[in-house]
Amino acid sequence: MALQLRPNCEWCDCDLPAESTLARICTYECTFCAECVDVVLRNVCPNCGGGFAPRPIRPRTEWRPGLSRLQRPASTARVHASFDRAEIEAFAAEIARIAPEDR
Repeated sequence: MALQLRPNCEWCDCDLPAESTLARICTYECTFCAECVDVVLRNVCPNCGGGFAPRPIRPRTEWRPGLSRLQRPASTARVHASFDRAEIEAFAAEIARIAPEDR
């Protein structure tokens, strides 16, 4: 199963196209932009409490049969955070000091 490659930051709603190097994801594919991860979320996913990693780039060229953005396009469904800024900041402040691998 391929990653969804969600099209937007779940917090600020900026566009994060499939080729964006600014997209960050947690292990559940929650998707945020690098600025929101660093400034607002403090590398704490507001949904699961995990950390973030750069989202991989799906090749646009079909180097192997059936494997490219053309055959497996990115999602077009925009997703938005279900918590308000105060909740996110409080949650991040509570666990940001714990390294993601220790949460």
